Amino acid sequence: MTSTLRLSLSSLRAHRRRFLGTFAAVLLGVAFLTGTLVMGDTLRAGFDTLFADANRGTDAVVRSTNVVTVAGEAQGTRRPVDAALADRVARVPGVAAAVPRIEGAGQLVGADGKPVGGQGPPTLAGYWIPDPELNPYALAEGRAPRKSGEAVVNRGAAKAAGLTLGSTTVLRTPDPLRVTVVGLATFGGADGMGQVTYTGLTRADAEKYLTPKAGDASDILVRAGPGISQRELVAALDPVLPKGVEALTGQQATDESNASVSGRFLTLFTTFLLVFSGVALLVSVFSIHNTFAIVVAQRTRENALLRALGAARRQVVAMTLTEAVAVAVLASGAGLLGGIGVAAGLQALFPVIGFPFPEGDLVVKGLSLALPFAVGLAVCVGSALLPAVRAGRTAPLAALRETAVDDSAASRTRTVAGAGLLALAVGLALAGVLGPPSLWLAGSGAVLALAAFVVLGPPASSYAVRILGGPLRGANRGLARRNALRSPRRTAATATALMIGVAVVSLFTVFGASLKTTMDRTVSHSFAGDLAIGSPSFGAGGSGLSPKLGPAVAALPEVETAVGLGRGVAEVDGRGRALTVTDPAALARTFDLGTVRGSLDGLGTDGLAVASAEADRYGLAPGRTARLTFADGTRRTFTVRAVYQRSELAGDYVLTRAAWAPHRAQDADRLVAVALRDGVSTDAGKVAVERVAARYGNPQVQTRDAYAQSSAAGIDMMLTLVYALLALAVLIALLGIANTLTLAVHERTRELGLLRAVGQTRSQLRAMVRWESVLIAAFGTTGGLLLGGFLGWVLVRASDGASDSAFVFALPPAQLATVAAVGLAAGATAAWRPARRAARLDVLRAIATE
Repeated sequence: MTSTLRLSLSSLRAHRRRFLGTFAAVLLGVAFLTGTLVMGDTLRAGFDTLFADANRGTDAVVRSTNVVTVAGEAQGTRRPVDAALADRVARVPGVAAAVPRIEGAGQLVGADGKPVGGQGPPTLAGYWIPDPELNPYALAEGRAPRKSGEAVVNRGAAKAAGLTLGSTTVLRTPDPLRVTVVGLATFGGADGMGQVTYTGLTRADAEKYLTPKAGDASDILVRAGPGISQRELVAALDPVLPKGVEALTGQQATDESNASVSGRFLTLFTTFLLVFSGVALLVSVFSIHNTFAIVVAQRTRENALLRALGAARRQVVAMTLTEAVAVAVLASGAGLLGGIGVAAGLQALFPVIGFPFPEGDLVVKGLSLALPFAVGLAVCVGSALLPAVRAGRTAPLAALRETAVDDSAASRTRTVAGAGLLALAVGLALAGVLGPPSLWLAGSGAVLALAAFVVLGPPASSYAVRILGGPLRGANRGLARRNALRSPRRTAATATALMIGVAVVSLFTVFGASLKTTMDRTVSHSFAGDLAIGSPSFGAGGSGLSPKLGPAVAALPEVETAVGLGRGVAEVDGRGRALTVTDPAALARTFDLGTVRGSLDGLGTDGLAVASAEADRYGLAPGRTARLTFADGTRRTFTVRAVYQRSELAGDYVLTRAAWAPHRAQDADRLVAVALRDGVSTDAGKVAVERVAARYGNPQVQTRDAYAQSSAAGIDMMLTLVYALLALAVLIALLGIANTLTLAVHERTRELGLLRAVGQTRSQLRAMVRWESVLIAAFGTTGGLLLGGFLGWVLVRASDGASDSAFVFALPPAQLATVAAVGLAAGATAAWRPARRAARLDVLRAIATE
């Protein structure tokens, strides 16, 4: 064992350049994984501290038990409590203070006239609680609001909005409220909770603008007297609370808030990053495997001589694996340090892009270091295992051979197995998307398709390189093609790393283009208006639009119809559903609802219109009844009076404003659709509508085409982030190509010397190596485009079957052509150093190389 270790370390020292690509691949993959885990630990600990500090003085929270949860919502809509209950709670022995908390949506308009936030994180407004121990926000500058129109703003939002003490601006609640900033606040010692904005108002303003009626409160915050624990306080409160109201400890409330705000977000965020870490590490597997396979092939004679001198198979295997372990340990250790640096960099970068880390030092847990280190070790050693076993099988007589022949391209077993896997993959994918929708079948087909591409790589590389290299003319390009064909297994393994990166890029490109096409078609087919006034379409932020805006726009002489679409929630026969609150008759004039069974004109206060897909699913035909339970606890029976065909923009359930009014919370519209009169141009109509909209917080007025484009803005943001994250996987793939070419140049040193001796110039030699790299990259890019396009189609069709929306599959030729061009350019770039090194070879020494 000692001799094996000594030989392994000597080999590493003598040929350390061979393993630079492997070292870099492991380092980058481990660094990304470590950075993700450390960043998650830091954010999680930071939010824990932030909420604990903010709610330190709250010992109990009294709230309603009635809540309606709709799919996609974390917390649901909870019934308000009577604010007067705070006085009863305050009289309970052991209670030091009890204050109603009144909170709702409120979006600040910045000094530049643009709304602050609203693309995801909530924009909140509420009653500024005078008790500093119960108020989660602490006054940092200025004073508390004393009269109507005064407000305290969290300092982070004020900075983003360009507001200072004394500034006057508009708060959309959604009705516009003119406010003067009299104070700046912090949350748990920080300028704010991420990008969440908060505006504190007087109690009168909060009740007027944030609640349906005075006397309602979101919940009641309670502070215990000296010596009273939180559990004792809750036990004392329970007997005096009315039916449908509960008390929970301050710690429980903090845990709930932490779970909903930081837990859900961080789980999604870190899972998203871990997926890309996995892609990067998967790409690393092929690069590392290829490196060790080449190294083992180059050491065939050396291993044969060891066997001839008496070395056992296990010793040869152990020597190769020892080298892999040494590289893995060094690279993983460096990756851990790099990952901590990545997390520290993100901690400094996030505030610049508007998402600050909670204040505090980096949190580095043992698991966040042990797991990436173990993964790096497993990836490196696992990738080297097959080459190590192959090295152990080297016969002593192999020392007499000059070269080994790679016959993987002609392997009938590999071809048959790969074709069978591909057929099974396509069959499972088709069964999952063409038959009854099954994400499991579709996903299994996608995984098997990737495996089939890997198995078919060597046979496919021979055909692909011949086809792709066919148009290349000239001796150097012909030699490049032959070099790529010389070792199909090596070419396939090198190209597969790039193929995976390109496939994932293509997958998201196709899926993103399909989503955008779906949205464009939805708007063009469903929206029959000329103009749209909208609130943020991507994310959960914003306060919506004032319900008064639609009638004000409808009164313009340039406008034929203007209808606002509000949003409500209720349980329909026990199922949480979103409701569209609107004027159904006007809705039919501005939206194409398709075939309508029944009538939308007579819904009244007890009628309901239902989308056909929902009606068919639950048997809600015209004339049938449905039991609606609202968040305020009221149960009412509604009669289905209309069933409409299209629901993309109108939603699944429609009821009138009169029916919704008794159960509404903070009333807001999410969209106002405007149809202009005949003869009124879009530009003239837009100018007239913008004048009215300016009186309601100046929301954005868009043409129908602009509205469709803005609806897809979130997709472009997502794709930009995906491309940035996938750059790491592509970089690792390029390192693999460069490392393979470097090793190939070393392997062909004598051959290259002979070419130079018979007249090949340095520039011709560089061109030959570059074209070989381009051919490998072309093979990987082409395979990635095919695989990514297929997986994109599967994902679109599976999403279509798993949701109520009709997804449209679209191939974006310009974007995919860009991906192809980048792949080819990357191949040429990866060959720069190997080509330069090959051209610098000394001709006589190269010819004399054994």
